[in-house]
Amino acid sequence: MTDRPDEAKREARTRPLAWLALAVVAGAAAGLAAVYGMGGFGRNDVDAGCRPALETARRLAPLARGEVAAVSVAEQPRPIPDLTFVDGSGGRKSLGDWRGRIVLLNLWATWCVPCRKEMPALDALQARLGGPGFQVVAINIDTRDPEKPRTWLREIGISHLGYYADPSAKVFQDLKAAGWAFGMPTTLLVDRQGCELGALAGPAEWMSEDAVKLVEAAIGR
Repeated sequence: MTDRPDEAKREARTRPLAWLALAVVAGAAAGLAAVYGMGGFGRNDVDAGCRPALETARRLAPLARGEVAAVSVAEQPRPIPDLTFVDGSGGRKSLGDWRGRIVLLNLWATWCVPCRKEMPALDALQARLGGPGFQVVAINIDTRDPEKPRTWLREIGISHLGYYADPSAKVFQDLKAAGWAFGMPTTLLVDRQGCELGALAGPAEWMSEDAVKLVEAAIGR
């Protein structure tokens, strides 16, 4: 004959353990989702003005491969600060001046060897895709001799990129504070509303087939 009171006691003791096991499983599942980005796209907390960027980012994600595999496509696009700098004549410019175009924003300096190495490819990318729908905006952040970067660009034959500079390097600090810049070069792909599509810390071969396909997809070609 079964001892019902003892059986009830055993059930009472094991019930908390069962709930604990379920909690551990649920926690592990949440951890995996965080690590592997499950459900990363389509979250509801994307800035309202950046929702179009989310759709574009979904298209770009499979194209971040090969020569541009290191591009981190935005899962939750955020507005890029309206960075300010100067053009070749000393006139004030801001990122917002290119609103309505896809922008490949690049921060570079002459003391940065990888920056110098990728500059011809950025120039060629501007020559190939630049126009009403796309612009490479390469901002020099040399803080000492303002003529040094201009001279270097002329010497290597850069002719398609506009000259933009920020001798205070504030654009770098602003992006660093927002979690986009960690070193040089820093490159951001920005949508027509000024929202991030992707970011890259380090150089890339911007005239490679992989890079051109990525940028063309952002433009909508």
